[in-house]
Amino acid sequence: MRLRIGIDTGGTFTDVVALDADGALVTTKTPSTPADPAAGFAAGVTKILALLGAGPGDVAALCHGTTVATNRLLEDRVDDLGFVTTEGFGAMLEIARQSVPDGYGNSYFWVKPPRIVPAHRVREVGGRLDHTGAELRPFDEDSAVAAARFFRDAGIRAIGVCFLHSYADPSHELAMRDVLAREHPDAAVSLSCEVLREYREYERSVTTLVDAAVKPAMTGYLARIAERAAARPLVMKSNGGVLSAEEVARQPITTVLSGPAAGALGAAHVAARGGRGSVVTLDGGGTSTDVAVVLDGEPTLTTEGSIGRHPVKIPMIDIVTVGAGGGSVAWRSPDGALKVGPRSAGADPGPLCYGRGGTEATVTDAHAVLGRVPPHLLGGEVPLDVAAARAGLAALADDLGFTVERAAAGILEISAWNQANAIRRITVKRGLDVRDYPLVAFGGSGPLLACRLLDVLGLPVALVPENPGNLSAFGLLTVDVKNDYVRTRVVRDAELDPALPAAIYAELEAEAAEALAREGFPPDRRRFARSADLRYYGQAFEVRVAAPAGPPDGAFRAEVVRRFHDAHEALYGYCHRDDPRHPVEWVNLRVSGIGPIDRPRLAERPPGDGDPSRALTGARRVYFDDWTDTPVYRREKLAPGDAVTGPAVIEEFGSTLPLHPGFTAELDGHGNLVVTR
Repeated sequence: MRLRIGIDTGGTFTDVVALDADGALVTTKTPSTPADPAAGFAAGVTKILALLGAGPGDVAALCHGTTVATNRLLEDRVDDLGFVTTEGFGAMLEIARQSVPDGYGNSYFWVKPPRIVPAHRVREVGGRLDHTGAELRPFDEDSAVAAARFFRDAGIRAIGVCFLHSYADPSHELAMRDVLAREHPDAAVSLSCEVLREYREYERSVTTLVDAAVKPAMTGYLARIAERAAARPLVMKSNGGVLSAEEVARQPITTVLSGPAAGALGAAHVAARGGRGSVVTLDGGGTSTDVAVVLDGEPTLTTEGSIGRHPVKIPMIDIVTVGAGGGSVAWRSPDGALKVGPRSAGADPGPLCYGRGGTEATVTDAHAVLGRVPPHLLGGEVPLDVAAARAGLAALADDLGFTVERAAAGILEISAWNQANAIRRITVKRGLDVRDYPLVAFGGSGPLLACRLLDVLGLPVALVPENPGNLSAFGLLTVDVKNDYVRTRVVRDAELDPALPAAIYAELEAEAAEALAREGFPPDRRRFARSADLRYYGQAFEVRVAAPAGPPDGAFRAEVVRRFHDAHEALYGYCHRDDPRHPVEWVNLRVSGIGPIDRPRLAERPPGDGDPSRALTGARRVYFDDWTDTPVYRREKLAPGDAVTGPAVIEEFGSTLPLHPGFTAELDGHGNLVVTR
């Protein structure tokens, strides 16, 4: 049968997609198991194989998106962590950066959060390099041995190492790892020269420490799923690529935001098939909603991300996450206002209507009370207790002085505006006009507020893909193997010797080729994508641009600088293209090593007769602006060309689209519902 399986573990459900050699797609879901995510993973594999009548021997590839690292950071579970740095720089984490959230004017009472490693677990080691990598003082092995023994005696088993200027020469950090391996062999060690070989000591230190913090948990988790997997698992990374579990275990930080990254890639694939290269993606789950922008078929990337309160400079798809999922809790603030999220009821106990002991009203409860979701989810696997949801909402409504319907509608309106504000952050604040971009709404709860988002944001159209609740899992099947490499070399363009970028790119491409060889890609199937970070002299941050292939000669330099001027003007509205008072400075050179896979080939569906009544299954009372008898359609019975006019509800296995009055949804040839006013 030769199946390819994608498994995305979310906060509430684990989504599973299987694709066979003929392009037939089968999807399912199973509840996530937060106490042991590997159990939910194994249950998903077992369930999809049972649906197909297949066995482990039929699985050709298995790709996995996981939230284990992300959740550990969001919950701030970074205990048992030590830090080794250069002598004299032990206060680096405490000093951090001078910037505060939202500027000083809006953060008068802001207090700097605790550092990721407290002062008593920081150890300094002698030795010093300059910014070129030249040794000013030799590595002090005695102080290194003392630090290793301190961590061993204190029982600290996760250690991050970041020495000054180790991006230029890693030899001192490698010597420190040898000492730790000899004196404290049980420790999980992360070196900044391997995690992020890039300048800016504070961000490099925190990124390295975050990697060390999640390494023990991720190593154990990856080992457990490898035991239970039907094939050698590939794990989704934040940069939009996958790697084998063995490679990911070396740098587990690369998996943060792996599930949302897969969703953005899946949405990009679906949109491109429909002729839409640039879109906004909205992935609505049970715990949160993730939004991203796709430009010309590629999700935008950033190295200025963060997870919780920790800045993380690894390359990742630029995603904004808000606590506006189906399980987001509605509550009354001390000033009497209705609030929604960011706290979530999660998978256990979940919303009130799940009947598992939940005690607080959620967004899903509001949808259930207003009739916008069916009285059972996942084809009847999850029956909903609407009476329990109504009772919980009634208590909240009484507290607010509202009717139950007004409270439920208010919860959904606040949730829609939370999502809309996240979309504005990823578009308007990036210099993009949100009204130019179609919306791709997916995830279990993503389509539920699609019509309202079209109104709030003035979007032209919304696409709801086939099996939207499983699009992130499907996205895992569209992802290439990918790894990123970076070197910092700060030099003005006028002084740049072409031999320098030539040597660095050759070194980075050799590292990338070695990693792709370990993944099983022969030389003729390896691709290398170059990029560079540039800035105007005196600026604090850089702009990344793609760099062409070929020898880094004068024409190469001129083309990269031209692209930098163009990108700077697009981002900030100005550039200094012909102004010698603002010389251009090269900062970082980057290479992505890519092992391309065969993309899923899904057949187009034949058109129908334009009559959607064949999909009509009945009607129920639904509250939009008021209660109304509303027709209900089964999506799988609609054919391309069928158009449904609101008010209506279109249901399927993993999600539901409430179609508000004044909106139309038409099925296109690729199985997408195209929603317009």
